[in-house]
Amino acid sequence: MVTAFIMIKANTGEADRLKDSIESIDGVQSAHIVAGDVDLIAKTEVETPAEVKEIAATRIQAIEGIEDTQTYIAMD
Repeated sequence: MVTAFIMIKANTGEADRLKDSIESIDGVQSAHIVAGDVDLIAKTEVETPAEVKEIAATRIQAIEGIEDTQTYIAMD
């Protein structure tokens, strides 16, 4: 199992709508609106690193209102 955390920057005022869209993606376990350098953090649990890439680079970045993402794969 591959666990990853995706840091998401969103357009101003879009975080609530985006949280719901992100949580509806298969493989996303949860999404949280946070304070700091990013607006949301999503946790994924999937079988392969390729699935993490699909979620972050294809599915999340395709959502209107997403400005940028950074992905961190857990090592434990």
